[in-house]
Amino acid sequence: MTIDEVYQIPPFSLDKAEKGKMLTGRLLELTKRHIANCPEYAAMMRGIGFDAGKCESYYNIPFLPVSLFKELELKSIRQEDIFKVITSSGTTGQAVSKIYLDKATASAQQKVLVKIVSTFTGSERMPMLIIDSPSVIKNRDSFSARGAGILGFSIFGSDRVYALNDDMEIDIPAMDAFLEKHKGKKVLLFGFTFMVWLHFYKELLKLGNKLDLQNGVLIHGGGWKKLTTEAVSKDEFKQRLTDVCGLSNIHDYYGMVEQTGCVYMECEYGYMHASVFSDIITRRHTDFSPCVSGEPGIVQVVSVLPESYPGHSLLTEDEGVIIGEDVCPCGRKGKYFHINGRLKMAEIRGCSDTYAVGR
Repeated sequence: MTIDEVYQIPPFSLDKAEKGKMLTGRLLELTKRHIANCPEYAAMMRGIGFDAGKCESYYNIPFLPVSLFKELELKSIRQEDIFKVITSSGTTGQAVSKIYLDKATASAQQKVLVKIVSTFTGSERMPMLIIDSPSVIKNRDSFSARGAGILGFSIFGSDRVYALNDDMEIDIPAMDAFLEKHKGKKVLLFGFTFMVWLHFYKELLKLGNKLDLQNGVLIHGGGWKKLTTEAVSKDEFKQRLTDVCGLSNIHDYYGMVEQTGCVYMECEYGYMHASVFSDIITRRHTDFSPCVSGEPGIVQVVSVLPESYPGHSLLTEDEGVIIGEDVCPCGRKGKYFHINGRLKMAEIRGCSDTYAVGR
């Protein structure tokens, strides 16, 4: 199945059997593509003796640890076909992942993001308040995870205004003018969780400014680990924002730069959801066998999108628990789950161990 054929499927419409069949076919196609075009990936597959012809389920397609993208330049396209390079977040001196996109993969990521998110926000673009500074988007050919996230979600905005200035200070006049201009309208807010908490909520609290954002829809993601020192739970995060500015329509999402586009949105009942374009598998840390529903495990994510780099099956450094499949009270089909947080002192080993041997 081609990516154009996958586009035609509504994001949360396939049941377990239908989705499993589609994902197995598409992910095996991607596996073969990357074996043929990425020498490093091919060496890893040879090293573990993987035979795509004998693989009957996407559960058995080898995963790469996400940390591998910090160590190797993995791409399945020619140098001249690189359209954009996305880098992960990282502190100073820390290695970052580099994800190489061609135009087709970048376009696919954008289209899928729109299809997923619009099922939560509606199809019409809304005036948009970005909880960040404009300086985060500088080089249009190379983005940080923050910049890529802002650029991706900006497509949902009809009139985009940054809530922070380049000194990361809240811009109250700009926000007041924005809200006055769009008074009575539904508005979209987007930001990364720690940015929303530290630079938006806390500053509004300090300034004693109570903005009226009761018509707002907030989408936020990432950065919960940065809030552990403040012990901020999801429920408290939502309640505090409601108290300070009337925001009550709030959706967290789970995603990563290594699989941009395939975000896992939080539904009205507080569960993250896997769309038809991706899936989550939780695995036991002892032998990487799949966990059963309700059993916490290491999160593996698969995506139908990565054609320019071998990022279609990845083992993350997060722990999660699958709650159920096809029966969420919100009515969306597919797996729904919680992310518990980052693994502590995790050393994830996988196909990368065989790289040097298999070359």
